[in-house]
Amino acid sequence: MRRFALMFRTVLSALVVTASASVGAQTPLDTYLAQLKTLRTEFSQEVTDSKGRQVQNAAGRLTIVRPGKFRWELTPGGGASPQLMVADGKNLWFYDRDLEQVSVKPASAALTATPAGLLSGEGDVRQWFTVASTGKRDGLDWVKVVPRQNDADIREAQLAFDRRELRRMILKDRLGQTVRLDFLKSERNPAVPDTDVQFSPPAGADVIGTPTP
Repeated sequence: MRRFALMFRTVLSALVVTASASVGAQTPLDTYLAQLKTLRTEFSQEVTDSKGRQVQNAAGRLTIVRPGKFRWELTPGGGASPQLMVADGKNLWFYDRDLEQVSVKPASAALTATPAGLLSGEGDVRQWFTVASTGKRDGLDWVKVVPRQNDADIREAQLAFDRRELRRMILKDRLGQTVRLDFLKSERNPAVPDTDVQFSPPAGADVIGTPTP
């Protein structure tokens, strides 16, 4: 669970930029986030270690409601149970079905300098990251995002865009792992029910932490 939680934070650290990201040179990331209020997307995920060996593959779904709310569902390969993380605007919830365990912490403390602090829209991205266009590669327009904090979960994130749509994200974490996400199907500004970004611990689950009321 700890490895998944760290990897999840790594992925989310590259996903949250606000309208204030427009300060500085414009990038495809700024264009993508302009007028973005909600997002639904499906993706595939591959994790490799420092030697390039695959250590995880998974499929997932992400729902974002800006500012500060999202639902991330990840189903690892090999028959493992799906994992769920929800930010409801106040708290960040992580539910491990295998362990029947829920962990919760204040969203502001957990996501300030993370990639979900990048698409969901909490904070000024350039306060926490340097953001720069790095040109075209593989037919995609790339943007590089590097945390300003030395203790961030990620060392860098690279986001690739095709005709203003996010297609790929590559994250390198402080443990030497690389996470590649390919976004397969996305819907911009759909209607999202409030219940999609809310969470209540299931009956009988152990809860670690105290939620902010």
